[in-house]
Amino acid sequence: MAFRKAVKGTVLIGGGAIATVFGLSQFSQYRNKHGTLYVEAAEPVLVPMKNHFPTREEQLLTLQSTSEFDVLVIGGGATGCGCALDAATRGLKTALLERDDFSSGTSSRSTKLIHGGVRYLQKAIMKLDFEQYKMVKEALRERANLLEIAPHLSAPLPIMLPVYKWWQLPYYWIGIKLYDLVAGNQCLKSSYVLSKSRALEFFPMLRKEKLVGAIVYYDGQHNDARMNLAIALTAARYGAATANYTEVLRLLKSTDPRSGRARVCGARCRDVLTGQEFDVKAKCVINATGPFTDSVRKMDDQEVPNICQPSAGVHIVMPGYYSPDNMGLLDPATSDGRVIFFLPWEKMTIAGTTDSPTDVTSHPIPTEEDVNFILSEVRNYLNCDVEVRRGDVLAAWSGIRPLVTDPNSKDTQSICRNHIVTVSDSGLVTIAGGKWTTYRAMAQDTIDAAIQTHGLKAGSSRTVGLQLEGAQDWSPTLYIRLVQDYGLESEVAQHLASTYGDKAFEVAKIAQVTGKRWPIVGKRLVSEFPYIEAEVVYGVKEYARTAVDMISRRTRLAFLNVQAAEEALPRIVDIMGKELNWNEQKKREELEAAKKFLYYEMGYKVKSDQLTDRSEITLVPSDIERYKKRFHMFDKEKKGFITIVDVQRVLESISVQIDENTLHDILNEVDLNKNGQVELNEFLQLMSAIQKGRVSGSRLAVLMKTAEENLGRRVVIPVDRSGGGL
Repeated sequence: MAFRKAVKGTVLIGGGAIATVFGLSQFSQYRNKHGTLYVEAAEPVLVPMKNHFPTREEQLLTLQSTSEFDVLVIGGGATGCGCALDAATRGLKTALLERDDFSSGTSSRSTKLIHGGVRYLQKAIMKLDFEQYKMVKEALRERANLLEIAPHLSAPLPIMLPVYKWWQLPYYWIGIKLYDLVAGNQCLKSSYVLSKSRALEFFPMLRKEKLVGAIVYYDGQHNDARMNLAIALTAARYGAATANYTEVLRLLKSTDPRSGRARVCGARCRDVLTGQEFDVKAKCVINATGPFTDSVRKMDDQEVPNICQPSAGVHIVMPGYYSPDNMGLLDPATSDGRVIFFLPWEKMTIAGTTDSPTDVTSHPIPTEEDVNFILSEVRNYLNCDVEVRRGDVLAAWSGIRPLVTDPNSKDTQSICRNHIVTVSDSGLVTIAGGKWTTYRAMAQDTIDAAIQTHGLKAGSSRTVGLQLEGAQDWSPTLYIRLVQDYGLESEVAQHLASTYGDKAFEVAKIAQVTGKRWPIVGKRLVSEFPYIEAEVVYGVKEYARTAVDMISRRTRLAFLNVQAAEEALPRIVDIMGKELNWNEQKKREELEAAKKFLYYEMGYKVKSDQLTDRSEITLVPSDIERYKKRFHMFDKEKKGFITIVDVQRVLESISVQIDENTLHDILNEVDLNKNGQVELNEFLQLMSAIQKGRVSGSRLAVLMKTAEENLGRRVVIPVDRSGGGL
C-alpha cells in the first residue's frame, strides 16, 4: 500500500516530469549499452599490504604487546570490519575485537541484496524528504563500489515486479525509472517493461491470472558472510590486528590531565577460547556492535538512554526450482504492507523478510508463524500448478536489524533510517543504524569523526575502489584454469572462484586426490553441494575456530540446507580437529554445539515440529489401507513395527545393499519416540505429513515405495537426500 501511494505521489509531478523521466531514461539506457559502471577511486593506499595475513595467535600477540593503538574497533560485523579497514589504510595503528566470529550476527543473516532501497526513494518523493533521498543516493553509490571491489562475491541481479492491474503499470514504471536516474552513471542496467507472455517466459512459475505485465529493474546480490570476511581479511593484510572470539569485558578509562575528565582509553578483553584476559590500549575506541550498541554504550555510561530499536527479519530457503536461475521477484505490497523478496541465491531460493520488534539476543530463532507468513505470501505470486509446501523449507533464520533513534534529534522516538555517528563525553565513538550496502560510507564517517575528536594524524579515506581479498586477479573465466590445472569438477571450480576469487588456487593446492578418474582432486563434504574438504583446512587459516564457523560462514551449508550441514558435520569436525589439535571430548562438544545451532537458529527445530508423535493422521481410509499394506511388506511378522533387520531383509530380496549406518539414519528420521524402531502409527503419521506438504524428501518413504513397486526385480534404490526440506 505504501509503495502504491508513493508511486501515485510521483505522478502528481505532472506530464512534464513524465516526459523528463522518459527522455532521461533513454539516455540512461544508451549509456548502459555503451559504458560501464563509473567508480572514482580514492587516493592510493600508502600502507604496505602483507602477502599473508597473520594467524589468530599472532594477532593476539600483537594485541597484547602493542603499547597503544590509534583506533580500537569493537565489533566484527560489516561495519566494524569496514572501520578497521578504513583506519588501517589511512595509516592508523588499528585493532579490532569480536566476541564471536566475524559476521556471526546480522551481517550474515541479510537478504543478500546490495541495494539502494526502492521503497525509500518512493517515500522520499511522496513526503518530499530530502534526507531519505540522500540516503538512497548514497546507497546506490556504495552499491556500485561494492560490485567493483569484490566482483567474485557480488553481481547485478534483475528483479521482477509483477503487475496485476493496468493502472499500476505506469505508476510502477515511473518509480523504477526514477530509481535508475538517481543512480546516474552508476546505474547497473536500465529497467524495462515486459509483456505478460515475456514475463511468464522469464518467470514461468509466476501466477498467470490477471497478470498484466511486469517491470524488471536491477540491484546487486552478494554472499554476505564471505563479503564480511573479505573485509576483515583485507584489513588484516593492511596491518590491522583483528581477533575473533575476543570479548570486551569493560572499557578502560583514564583522566585527561588538561580537562580533568574521564576518557575512554581502551578495553579489558578476554580470549573466549582460552579464558586469558588482557588490556588493549587505544587513543580512540569505536563501538560498532550493531544490535548490541547500547550494551557497549552502557559500559561507558550506565545512565545513557537506549537508542537501538531491534527488529527481527526472518528468511527461508527453498529449492532452486522455485525461482529462475537469474531473476528475482519483488512483492511490493504484502497482506500486511511489508515487502517480500523472492530471490535465487547459491542455486537455491531465498524468500523474506519479515519485520517485527524483538529483544536483542546473540541467538535469534525463526518462528513457525514467520515461516508460514512468508510461505503464504509466496503462494499468492506463484502459479497454482506449483505446490508451495512447508516441507520444502530447507533452512530458516532470523536476523536482528539494529534500527536506531538519533539521540541528537529533537524527536528521540522516531526511527532514523540512515546511520548515525555519536561521540560520548568520554570520547567513545558509536556508529549505529545504516544498512549492509553502505558499510563503507558508514566506516568512513566513523573514522572521520574519530580523527576529528581525538586529534589523530591521518589523511582522507582510501577505501573507494579498494579491492577486497580475492578480487585482485579474479576474472569470470578463472574457474576454467582451476579445472584445467588441478582436475576439479567444473561446479566445484566455479564455486571456489566465486567464493575465494584469486585465492581459489590456494584452496585447490591443498585439495585431496579423489582416487577417481574424474575429478582428480576435491572430495565433497556432501554430494549435492560443491563444498570440498580442502575448504575446511583453508577455513581454519581464515580464523574459523568452531564447527559453526565452518558450516555457516566459511561455507554457507547451514544457510542452504540444514540437513546437508548436519550430514557434513562429522567430517568437518574431524578435519578441524586435526588442524586445531582437538581431543575427542572437544570434538564431541563441537559436534553438539553445531547441532544445537542448526536446531534452534537455522530452522531445524521447526522441522521436528512438523512430524512428532502427536502429529495427526488425516489420511482417508483407502490411503490408510494402502500404506498399511506397504508397511506390512516390511513387517512380515505383524509386530506393529519395523527395524533395520526388517528393511535389510526386503532389500536383500531385491539384491540391493545399503550399509547399516545409512539405514540407521534413514529410520531415525521417522523414529519419533526414539526407541530404535518405526511403528505403524509413526509411518502413517509420516505419510499424512507428506500428503499435507509439511514433510518432503523422506528417504524411508521413497525407499519403501520403490521397494514395493520393484519387489522381485533387481533395481538400485537411491538413498541420497532428495532435496526435500524441513
